[in-house]
This record gives sequence, structure tokens and C-alpha cells, in this order.
Amino acid sequence: MEKVEIKSGDHVFIGKLLTEEAPETCRVFKEMLPLRSRFIHVRWSGEGIWIPYGDLRTGLAYENHTSHPAAGEMLLYPGGISEMEIIMSYGRCCFASQHGQLSGNHFLTVTEGLEDLYDFGRKVLWEGAQDIEIHLL
Repeated sequence: MEKVEIKSGDHVFIGKLLTEEAPETCRVFKEMLPLRSRFIHVRWSGEGIWIPYGDLRTGLAYENHTSHPAAGEMLLYPGGISEMEIIMSYGRCCFASQHGQLSGNHFLTVTEGLEDLYDFGRKVLWEGAQDIEIHLL
């Protein structure tokens, strides 16, 4: 099982890559690592934080996709109707854009630190974008 660490300030989350359920998405994601960016709060989806990638396209198709990620589930939306993005749910979430409901590839699930994820999501909501770093363990 491959694991990643997601760090932002004092917050640390460990997640497992879903290499059997979403092998191509995991491959593309690993090529993006180490990832240094910012989580910003979602506009349409509810309790989620995201990293926008604009017009970047990876050639990914849908695999293990969902519109309703549970807390701690990360999706990679390959782009199309809306821009490419990575979204992580920290609570109730229905993945959407200004064009309507979307579906993204569930490729990672947070397994450690989940008890702090809601507070981190609320921090992004109330304090604004938060620097993050994601790397393989």
C-alpha cells in the first residue's frame, strides 16, 4: 500500500493511494509529486477544499469516479465541463461546478489525521487559502 503525507502548517494527514481502484489516476498523481500548492475552499460543492489546475489536461478518463466523496476522500477531476482540479472532502460534499454536478476519480483516502480534517477545512473556509505540501512516504 502506497501512502502520502499531506502537510499544511501544524496539520498532517496520511492517506493511502487507491492503486487497484484507480491505477491511472494514481500514476498521474504520483507524477505530480512532490506537490506544493494551496488548498482553497470550494465554491459549489459544500464542505470541500480544492486545488485548481485550469486548462491542464492529463489524458485521464473516468475510473472509480464519484460525485459524493466522503470526508477524507480525494478526487481528481480530469477536466472537461469544468477545469481540472483535485478536491478533498472534509464533510458533506456533492462535487459540482457552476455548470452543475461533476464526477471525479477517487484515488486517495485519508487514513490518519481524519479527526482534524473538519477543523482544517473550516480554517480554509474562514482564514483563506492554506499552503500545502504532498509527497510520497
